[in-house]
Amino acid sequence: MHIEKMKELFRQWLQERNFLVLKEEMSRIPVQDVAEILNHLDAKNSLLAFRLLPKDRAAEVFSYLSDKIRVAFSRMIEEDELKSLVEDLFFDDKIDFLEEMPANVVKKILQRTPESERRLINQFLNYPEDSAGSIMTIEFVDLKADMTAAQALTHIRYTAPKKETIYTCYVIDQERHLLGVVSLKDLVMADPGTRIEDLMDKQVIAVKTYDDQEFVSSLFKKYDLLSMPVVDQENRLVGIITIDDVMDVLEAENTEDIQRMGGISPTEESYISQSPFTMAKNRLFWLMALMISATFTGRIIQKFEDFLHDVVILAAFIPMLMDTGGNAGSQSSTMVIRGLALDEIKTRDVFRVVAKEFMVSIIVGLSLAGLNFLRLVVIEQVSTTIALVVSLTLVVTVIMAKIVGGLLPLLAKMAKIDPAIMASPLITTIVDAMALVVYFYIAGLFIKI
Repeated sequence: MHIEKMKELFRQWLQERNFLVLKEEMSRIPVQDVAEILNHLDAKNSLLAFRLLPKDRAAEVFSYLSDKIRVAFSRMIEEDELKSLVEDLFFDDKIDFLEEMPANVVKKILQRTPESERRLINQFLNYPEDSAGSIMTIEFVDLKADMTAAQALTHIRYTAPKKETIYTCYVIDQERHLLGVVSLKDLVMADPGTRIEDLMDKQVIAVKTYDDQEFVSSLFKKYDLLSMPVVDQENRLVGIITIDDVMDVLEAENTEDIQRMGGISPTEESYISQSPFTMAKNRLFWLMALMISATFTGRIIQKFEDFLHDVVILAAFIPMLMDTGGNAGSQSSTMVIRGLALDEIKTRDVFRVVAKEFMVSIIVGLSLAGLNFLRLVVIEQVSTTIALVVSLTLVVTVIMAKIVGGLLPLLAKMAKIDPAIMASPLITTIVDAMALVVYFYIAGLFIKI
């Protein structure tokens, strides 16, 4: 059944207090769908439906709920019930939950947590937000090199219910140094007496706890991994990162880049859940900054006001030149920003990028200028001189725009600034000012007043 239809049915069943049907339906559909539906209900009805779930399924649904609903639940349910829910979460989901909760809620949960686990949670919470350590889990299968395949499988059967993944197992020594990895498939296919050290792959792709999560996601993509070990500075295994967490990272990073490219301060809240005031606050800074920076174009026009007064027709082509320049620059910046995000472009490629954008701009600029010249002369019936001025300006503007659009994200990367900041709004403002200066300069050369 379509998820939107399910949302309406849930609301209807809750309104009619038809809890038996509601409970049966929630046990039938995937936990992810249950969570999505509960996320779209008001907090009171969402909690009412949530409490109909059996304990084991409730913990799964809870891990998929939005932060907004989970915060609401934490304020409405008893501390013992909240503690029970948190205990049933996988460790990485537990950390994600605690990171988003109000400080008083976290304090209450930690007070009821065993000392050993509390120390571990505090250690995880202290990792930088965008680091590998902040998204790893400690629920993985570890094996010893001197185990046999049969012993390893027995160990996996015993520990699997408490592990997030068992498809890749990690071989460690007595000091927990990472020695290698072995897949569950290899263990099942191997002779029962084969030792793990003869089965394991010693060429392990691993990351450090403080490595950036974007770097981690690039390794997952490059090596087609389902999980990856995380080690400390002494190569001791401290956790693993699973593909589901990397998908969350990629979604968050892409969302942040899109927001920055649109001139919006990044936020983790969804569009629907944000209040108008929050949305306005996130957008206002960039709009104010761009509005102030746009005064440069106004000053340039004012400076050439007398020129425009004598050749009024020149003013008619200013919007076209500025729009074309902004669009050309946005195309280049978008491609370079995406290339940087996918690690296809390095900062050392700056001269190659500039050269390539220059060649592209020549082809695009001349094509646009030729078409524009014919349009102005044949259709608009503008004088050849004016058409030539506009078309030459168009060529120069496109060249400048594409070079600037390709160059600025690379310069931002070199300065350790998010390249997405150097996107459409900012580049358009810069190119607009440059296009106007070029326009009036070329016009001054061809038109004598």
